[in-house]
Amino acid sequence: MLHQIAAALDRQDYRTAVQLLKQLRQQSPESPWVVLFTARLQEETGKPEAAEALYRQLLRQAPSSKVMAQARQGLHRLAAIGQAQRQQVRAEVVADPSNAGVGCLVLEPVSPERKRAAAQQFGQIMNLDAYTARLLLPSRGWRLYRTGRFAELQNYGRALRQAGLSVFWVALAELQAIRVFRVQSFQTIDRQGTILCQDESNQMGLLTFAWSEVAARVEGRLPIFEDVVDVGAYHTLIRKEQTQDFVQLLDLHLPQRHCIVRLCDRSYQFQQGLEFEPLTQAPSSLITTRLRWNRLLRTLDDRLPSVSVWSDFPIFADSALEHLDLIKGFSSHIDVFRKAPTNWDSAFHLYSALAFAYRHC
Repeated sequence: MLHQIAAALDRQDYRTAVQLLKQLRQQSPESPWVVLFTARLQEETGKPEAAEALYRQLLRQAPSSKVMAQARQGLHRLAAIGQAQRQQVRAEVVADPSNAGVGCLVLEPVSPERKRAAAQQFGQIMNLDAYTARLLLPSRGWRLYRTGRFAELQNYGRALRQAGLSVFWVALAELQAIRVFRVQSFQTIDRQGTILCQDESNQMGLLTFAWSEVAARVEGRLPIFEDVVDVGAYHTLIRKEQTQDFVQLLDLHLPQRHCIVRLCDRSYQFQQGLEFEPLTQAPSSLITTRLRWNRLLRTLDDRLPSVSVWSDFPIFADSALEHLDLIKGFSSHIDVFRKAPTNWDSAFHLYSALAFAYRHC
């Protein structure tokens, strides 16, 4: 009967194969050949996920070497078919003129109990070994996995989603279309917020918005690097770069206006605009920028008690910094004096812009 089932499958006579499989299952319900031929039937009738599960079940059960060899062959066929299908979809996506340009592919965190299975799927799609795939999948926060042609990233993203992984992809042009207003000072902050701000072309103006328009806030801090002199071995002087301080940033997202309102403790004019409640009776010379910034944040907390907060920028930055060298012309819209350019500024703007676009992905 085994030869009859194999022959029916070879000539694509699936009705006969199903009837013979029923007979074999009744005669030998524990036979691994039942599972093998069922898997092959699922494979040839367009059910690759079910076929793969049965092939892998056989490999775990370790039946005869002949059955295991055919199960491995089945897995190889499925992998080849999947690769061919992805290449076909990739070619179609790349050929679509609407998918031109550069984009970002971002991996979302995977729970520890799902990581092993997710790594297997991730490695298969991205052609990675299991160990590397597991290391790349984040457990907390986002990972900027790849930048490049948007069409290719879209193709990979769809394949990863079909495999059950949480990913999203965004075209760089979509992120650059988000307007950014850099706050100089608040003029009013009661029922509405009115800010004196600069737009992307450094034009100064007033912007008034209702607090109900704020859909999210993004928090982050950027390192300030300075050259220092240290004493090395044999009392030799060594010049090196160290983090000496941090810049505090806060973005407010206004999706109805398709813009970001950005506050920075280094560029906010605390001596102008609205005067917040006094901190202490101490002389103003003793009130630091950090104290003034914290007072401003507490005031915004009162106005935005239930707004979602994005605060995983440090995790995202670990994966984003190396990719930003490949992204040309991506402005950070951050006013911080630096002795040399750094990708940290662009990384924060990218994180905030991705959070802005995330609701539409």
